[in-house]
Parts: sequence; C-alpha cells; structure tokens
Amino acid sequence: MKKISLITTGGTIASKEMSKGLLDSGALSGDELASLCQLPDGFDIKVIDLFQKPSMHINFDMMTAVKEAIEKELEDKSVTGVVVTHGTDSLEETAYFLDLTTNDSRPIVVTGSQRSPQEVGTDVYSNLRNSIFVAANELLHDVGVLVVFNERIYSARYVKKVHASNLQGFESFGYGYLGIIDNDLVSVYQKPIYHESYEIDGNKIPRVEIVKCYTGSDGLFIDAAVQNGVQGIVLEGVGRGQVTPYMLDSIQNALDKGVTVVMTTSAEEGKVYPAYGYVGSAHDLRSRGVILGEDYDSKKARIKLAVLLANGKRDIEQAFKL
Repeated sequence: MKKISLITTGGTIASKEMSKGLLDSGALSGDELASLCQLPDGFDIKVIDLFQKPSMHINFDMMTAVKEAIEKELEDKSVTGVVVTHGTDSLEETAYFLDLTTNDSRPIVVTGSQRSPQEVGTDVYSNLRNSIFVAANELLHDVGVLVVFNERIYSARYVKKVHASNLQGFESFGYGYLGIIDNDLVSVYQKPIYHESYEIDGNKIPRVEIVKCYTGSDGLFIDAAVQNGVQGIVLEGVGRGQVTPYMLDSIQNALDKGVTVVMTTSAEEGKVYPAYGYVGSAHDLRSRGVILGEDYDSKKARIKLAVLLANGKRDIEQAFKL
C-alpha cells in the first residue's frame, strides 16, 4: 500500500460558507477536509493539519514551516509522496519556494481549489484526489515540486494563476503542462531536465520587494524599499527588460548601497535580453550591475532572489540563467 502524507494549510479548498454568501477561507481542519473527500482506495493517507490560513496570509516563515513539515514526512522512507493543500492566490509562490528549497526524488504536489467544498461544481474533490495519484506515481520522481489543478500537472517554476474564479485557474504560458490525470490514470508527456535546490536551514529569508514599471514611473518605490532596508529588489520592466529613465538614479543608488537588483519583464512569454542601447534598456541596466532575470516573472524572481540571498550564494547572476 502506498503511503501519502497530506499537509493542509487552509485556503478555499478548506473553506466554509459564512453569512451573506461569504467564505471563511481555511476554516476546515485537515481531518475535516479529508473526511469530506472521497479519497482513493488503496492508499495509506496521513493528514498533517499545519495551518488554517487564507493564502494571502502566508509569509516566508510559514513557507519554511511547510518545507520543514514536508522534510519531516520524507524522513520516513516508506512515504511515497507528499500532497500540500493551499489557497490559490499565493499557491504559485509557495510551490516555487518549496521547489527551490527541497531536494528529494519523491513527488511533492501542491493543489487547491477555485470553489469551496459546498459549492455546486466544486473542484475540491477532484483536485485532491488527482494530487494523491500524482504523488504516488513513479514517473514523476526527480522533477521538483508539482502543481495539480483541473486534471493537469504543472511544474512549479512556470505555473501561475491566470483566472480569478474559473476552474481552469492555472497555466504555464509558453511551456505547457507536464501531463494529465484522466479517470485516475496519470499520463506524463514531458519533464523538466534540471532541478535546482538551495540549503536555507536556520537562515532568515531576507526582504525582497517588487517594483513595477509603467509610463512615467520614477524611483519613489525603489527609494522607499532601500530606506526600509531591503536586500533585494525585483524590477518588473516591459518588453525585453526596459524601465523609464526617471527610475535610473534610484536604481543606481540601490546598487551603490549593496542592494541586489534583478530585472524581469511584464510580458507573459520571452526573456529579458540586452537588445537596445538606450538609457533605461536592459543593456544599460546590466552595465550598471542589474542582473537580468531571463524568463522569470516578477513573483517567481522575488522568491528565487530571496532564497539565493538566504543561501548566501554569491553568483546570483549565474543562478538566474538556470
């Protein structure tokens, strides 16, 4: 019999209806959630009730607690895989954090739901059931953390929430999904060829902020971040990685003060690249010491930069090329 550890953290998947049609996110305990679902037969499922939080209440300390709970379960070599239930709003961030900070060949699956357990057409039961089958599948060893949603299997690095309410709430633009689950049968079509992980045990995750670029934007938020002692800033530029010229003095000041600055793009697909020579271009920024963030979106780049800084890794620019 395959053993699956089910770690619950709250979210819509564990919500109850309140008055006036509002939901109390994370109201159900792990055992309550498991009791509602028709979990598949033939599995030994252990429930670990870690948090009962809306996912926008999750922070780095809680992500680290999830990581530690996973590692504790995987100390048992008879455990086949781990499933983590999580709210969808920050699911992609926690999943990628776990992807960067865990290093076990067995599947770690993160899932959630767009509808509560009581709603018509809820996706709670199918997402949880499918995640258990994925966590037990040997084809998905050595691929890093996975996200299972609406019968699809995604890599944590590229998955993102793309719809506020639709059951097809997650996608990986440009990269697609790794496989599907159809009537309890897992089919895998592609796998990542590389998985990176970094030790952060005992290290405080530093503060890293995201600053978005738009027409006329200046250095107001960059200056505020620096004044409040951030260790890293992720710039969400446009196109190939451009910002306005009005941000440059503040960017340079941040670099001069030892803040690590990473450039990303707001485009859904494509990499940051030094394609132009004008002031504020990716080429100009790189010459000043800004790290080009390749094809990472700003939220994933923030997670990665924070983990790299906590790890003490020196060659951050090379790490972003992986």
